[in-house]
Amino acid sequence: QVQLAESGGGVVQAGRSLRLSCGVSGAIFRLNTMGWYRQAPGKQRELVAQITPTGSTNYADSVKGRFTISGDGAKNTVYLQMNSLNPDDTADYYCNLHQTWPPRRDYWGQGTQVTVSS
Repeated sequence: QVQLAESGGGVVQAGRSLRLSCGVSGAIFRLNTMGWYRQAPGKQRELVAQITPTGSTNYADSVKGRFTISGDGAKNTVYLQMNSLNPDDTADYYCNLHQTWPPRRDYWGQGTQVTVSS
């Protein structure tokens, strides 16, 4: 069974940093495309950051230069380092594993809440 477990969310002041963690079980994260998504109140879910098995990364324009996605193979864990947080970053953040081979299934964690105060 593939399971994803996010942690690290919380309430922070604008300008501060947080690091989210996504523990992966039942799969080797570095063999899949991993992503962080977020959904803010009243808004649609959006891709925040993504890392492929080759190590290439993609970021939403709104977080470029502030967020970094990375992974630790020994811990089978993916991270999202979030710096210079602003209130627009307030959302529920979800870890995603996308298989790069058929059936190309997606797996999701239960989410972790991030609230950034002014």
